[in-house]
Formats: sequence, C-alpha cells, structure tokens
Amino acid sequence: MVKRQANEPLRRVLAEAGCSHSRLARSVVELGQRDYGMSLKYDHTSVIRWLDGQQPRSPVPELIATVISGRLGRRVVPAELGMRAGGESVDLGFELPLSFPAGIANLTALWKADMDRRQFLTGGSFAVSVYATAAVRLLTLPRVTEFLAATGSRRIGDSDIVGLREVVKTYRQLDNRLGGGHLRPAVVQLLDNQVTPLLRSATFAEATGRQLASVAAELSQMVGWMAFDAEAHGLAQRYLVQALGLAKLADDNALAAEILAAMSQQAVYVARADQAIDLARVACTMADWACSPVLVAECHVAEAHGHAARNDARSCSQALTAAEHSFASARSSYESPAWLTYFDEAYLSARIAQCFRDLGQGKRAAEYARRSLEMNGDYVRGHAFNLALLGTALSQQGDAEQAISVGMQAAEVAMGLQSQRSVRYIVDLQKRLTSAPAPQSITAFTQQTRALVQARAEHR
Repeated sequence: MVKRQANEPLRRVLAEAGCSHSRLARSVVELGQRDYGMSLKYDHTSVIRWLDGQQPRSPVPELIATVISGRLGRRVVPAELGMRAGGESVDLGFELPLSFPAGIANLTALWKADMDRRQFLTGGSFAVSVYATAAVRLLTLPRVTEFLAATGSRRIGDSDIVGLREVVKTYRQLDNRLGGGHLRPAVVQLLDNQVTPLLRSATFAEATGRQLASVAAELSQMVGWMAFDAEAHGLAQRYLVQALGLAKLADDNALAAEILAAMSQQAVYVARADQAIDLARVACTMADWACSPVLVAECHVAEAHGHAARNDARSCSQALTAAEHSFASARSSYESPAWLTYFDEAYLSARIAQCFRDLGQGKRAAEYARRSLEMNGDYVRGHAFNLALLGTALSQQGDAEQAISVGMQAAEVAMGLQSQRSVRYIVDLQKRLTSAPAPQSITAFTQQTRALVQARAEHR
C-alpha cells in the first residue's frame, strides 16, 4: 500500500489563516449547501485526513480555497493548498501572483497542465489585455515586505539555489542550440517531477525565499520563451506573467525588466506594436531601478522595434540612439547577470537590423545583419534567425541571388532545430522572393523551404 504524502501546503495556509480544523470543516459544509445545494458531512477528522494527503473530490478543493481566500483577504487556488481542482481555470497563469505561495501554486499547476497537454493551454492564442494588466499591477503593487518563510519538511539554502540556477543555465544553452520544440516537454516534466516538490515543501529563511522566488521566475521565463519559440503564444503569456509576478515578489527589478522586454518582443511578433512599445517603456523603468545599463539598452531597442513595426522612423531612431548610448556606457563598467550574457554586440546588431528591415531600409538592415553574424557559435537558433534576417535585407535591396544563397544557408541550419520562429522567418523570405521576378535558383530554395515546413509539421 502506497503511503500518502502529508499535505504541508494546506497545513501552512491553515496556520497563516488562523483557521481551526473544525471551523474549516463547518465553513466548507455551509458553503457547499449555499452554493451547490450539497449535503456535505465533514468535521475536524475530515480535515485531518486532508492534511494526511487525502484528496477530496471536486468541488471540495474549490470550496476550501474559497473559505481560505475569505479569511486571508486574497485569492487562493486549490493548487496552493496542495489539492487538485476538478478542472483548471481557463485563466490559469494569466493573473499576477500576489504572494509566494500563490506564485508557486500557479507555476506548478501550469507545469502540470502543460505536461498533460491541456487543450485550453496549448490551443490558446495571444490574449491582448493580459500583458497590459500585468504591467500595471507590477508598477502599482507595493514592495512585499513580509516574505512568508515556508515551514516544510526540507530546509534549503544557497547550495540549492545554485543548483536550480544551473538547471536553468543548462536548459537555456540547449534551447539556444536545439530550439524550444525539442526541449519544452522534457523540461516541464523534469520541473514537475523534481522541482515542484522542492518549491512546495521547502523550509527557508526570508532572504533565501526571495532567491527562490527569483530562480522560480527564471524557470518560468525559460519555459515561456520555449513556448514562444514554438509559437504557442497563449501558453508563453501564462509563463511570462507568472515569471513577472515572481520577479516582483523577489524584488528583482533587473529580471522583471528582462521579462517585460521578452513580452515586448512577443507583442511585436504577433503584430501588437503599440503594446510592445508600452511594455518596453515599463521595462526601461525597471531597468533604471536596477541600475543596469545593458538592460536599459535592451529595453530601448525593444521600444525601437515597436516603433519600426508602426513605421515610425523618427521615434525608432531616437530609441536606437538611446540603446546604443546605454550599451556603450556598459561595456567596461558593468557585469551583467548570468541570464543576460547573450546580449552582446552581435545580438544588439541583430535587433537594430530588425528595426531597419521593418522600416524597409534594406541597405542599413544588411549592414547590421552582417555584424550580427559575428556571434557566439553556441547560439545556433540565433544564427538561423540572423541569416534569414540578412537574406530579407538583401532581397529588399533587389539582390535576389545573394538573398537566395543566404536563405538556403538559413534553411540548412534550421533543419537541425525545433523552432517554429526560425521556420516562419525563412518562409517569409521565400515568399518575399517568389512575389517578384527571381532567378532560376529560387526553385531550389522553395523546395528546401517546403521540406523544412513539412519536417516541422511532422514533428508537431
């Protein structure tokens, strides 16, 4: 017989709420009768069984969450109580968490639903208002001064935080080499099996708790970026919103700025340029608070890309000038966080080239795209992106032969990736070339592009 695992999250929340076993049971019975017309029979021994690991059937977890929410004055979900709801809300992950337990509950519920391939997650499209709401709450919520120190069965310290950061680092490197499609299912399964128990049942001091919230934000951001790479935009939003909330709880303004910049980049990708600009400006505020000139440069170039997508050359130029100035001031005076090491001269050049491409300035786009290819060879996906970027810039100049040659190189690199974004960039280039008179070699590029699309479709 398998022994149940004690429900430590429920024990902690009951203690926080100051709710006795009898009071909880009585409130659940009364709420069940009022809202569901159910004749429930629970008493203090029922609560003891829940604490011992018994999982009551739906809607009881929801009823317990409602009772506790009323006592704490904040929204509590069943996952935060160590319980399974009858069905996750379709809004799972869209709301910024207000406490560390809520953030961990949301994140681990996301991992579980993602691993189970729940349709409302994987089939969701980009939700227009979600990022705007999250950004406003980020700026208006006060700093968390009472960070709840958990009291679970395993005490964690600096070595555990370092280990989790190494997990993030390793999978980020693999994501850059292979693409998010290869990795996200495996990463989510690892997180659900190995990281969830740690986050839910750890004991830690306040300082360690903030570090734990920060690394949990990194984990959420990483999976969200993989979802974005796979063009699972609704799923990416959920992870990035949770990452932003956890960064806020950790008081990590630098990471919050990085996440907002990622949101801005996604907004440009899905043709929400106005929203991209707003997100980039909020990101810049957070980067200023973090006193990080490299991050400030990233946020300015994200804003510039939003302006370029709106064909606003003047505003784009102003933002790019600010980005280059900030980046230059950081070269010898600032040490970036480990998760920001990708932002180098080659990456900045690629982002600037994207701006000129979207403004239709092919010559300047090609100039910066060539600079972007002087990049770290570990960023294989980025290499495919930058080759496609150069090909597009060359096509804008009317140099179809060179554009096709570079496009075929990009397609060859992308064939070894599981990155839907890389496929889209190459398909866009191929369509651009076939829409105008093109040389004979376009046939070979078209065939190669079709093979790439078919290979990705078969994998998906």
